[in-house]
Amino acid sequence: MRSYDAVVIGSGQVGEPLAIDFARAGLQTVLVDSDHDATCACCGPSNAMLASANVARLARRAADFGVETGSVEVDFGKVQLRRLSVMDGFRTQAMQALETTPGLTVLKGEAQFQNPESLVVRDNGDAAVELQAARIFINTGAYPALPDLPGLADVPYLTSSSAMDLECLPEELLVLGGSYLGVELGQMFRRFGSRVSIIEKKSQLLPREDRDIAAAVAENLREDGVGVFLETEAIGVASDSGGAVKVKARTPFGERVLTGSHLLVVAGHEPKTRGLNLAAAGIAVDERGYIKVNERLETSAPGVYALGAVNGGPAFAHVAYDDFRVVRANVLANGHATITRLTCPYTAFLDPQLGRIGLTETQAREQGRVIKVAKLPMNRVARAVELNESGGLMKVIVDAGTQRILGAAVLGVDSREIIAILQIAMMADMPYTALRDSMFAHPTLVGSLDNLFAALHH
Repeated sequence: MRSYDAVVIGSGQVGEPLAIDFARAGLQTVLVDSDHDATCACCGPSNAMLASANVARLARRAADFGVETGSVEVDFGKVQLRRLSVMDGFRTQAMQALETTPGLTVLKGEAQFQNPESLVVRDNGDAAVELQAARIFINTGAYPALPDLPGLADVPYLTSSSAMDLECLPEELLVLGGSYLGVELGQMFRRFGSRVSIIEKKSQLLPREDRDIAAAVAENLREDGVGVFLETEAIGVASDSGGAVKVKARTPFGERVLTGSHLLVVAGHEPKTRGLNLAAAGIAVDERGYIKVNERLETSAPGVYALGAVNGGPAFAHVAYDDFRVVRANVLANGHATITRLTCPYTAFLDPQLGRIGLTETQAREQGRVIKVAKLPMNRVARAVELNESGGLMKVIVDAGTQRILGAAVLGVDSREIIAILQIAMMADMPYTALRDSMFAHPTLVGSLDNLFAALHH
């Protein structure tokens, strides 16, 4: 039995920096990870590929700016080499930090609770190490879930993870699921040159968003040449003799079969807790299997914490880092930090990007709030027009009584920057009129906020 001050299970989004900070603060710390290299994949391998796809799109539009480039071809092999190079850079930095931090031990293997204060770690050779610690931190993340779909086990399919490792570009990609990931990856592969169809059983893409925002996203995808099939429910999949994948689907007009060379299944995520033996430690989970935590990220077991996607919070890197902030402050500084989710912003890395924060119009009305809605199409934003990026719209929800911003959606170029300004206004409890009456530099995207809010003036 080895005793430590802290055990961190999983490198996840923030496992490595958490373990490093604990060790630097003088705590004898061990980081346990089942991967071959206990390194953080916080940037997500898709981000490097999304950047390549957006460059391809811009290169094809060069003539719109008066720049002649000739034919634009995508070398998918080089796209993958660039992705691997980016990931290797992150991995090298992480390994150097782990190896040079005094008081930090890295163990490769699967962790299993014996009780709230002890674990057994088994490596691939089944060698076992017993660990004991007053504090244990779970950061194992989540993995792609699979739907209960007849025939799926008998056909080759991709997930949001395995799609990143393709060596050859799919000729025709069927994307099962119109969520954020499904839409992002579908657009990305289309811009690389694949024919792409997105199959969504609900009546709109991005079901959490307002219908007008989702409709604008669908319009952008169709302009890219992506097939968007709404109210289309997959009821079975199969392969034909030539290796093609066939999806049998139920539509408002009857059943039909869609055929592609590859199938990408995007059906949400499941917590990566299998094998942890949470019950032995008395760690409670919710109905979906995610670990329950309080506002300090403490589980039902004393001294055990859960951070990142494994606790069922919004599955974004910045949320995981906010969890990191809370735990570090409370453990190392004896603080009283709590998680902040009320104004949680996020960005869907479409092109143009979708930036979101706070309540949607639908949510605000469901809560019975009296609201005002400000909208401005991006083709009325001077900076967007100058950049030839006039697709999309801005939409802000305002409380009619207090004049405070309740939420916003911005579908447009650099929307995350506009969302950040709105977030600061929400954090500062400023009325929307403070932004409407402010002077911003011209020409900027933020400078359009006065026009956005002008329509709300009485």
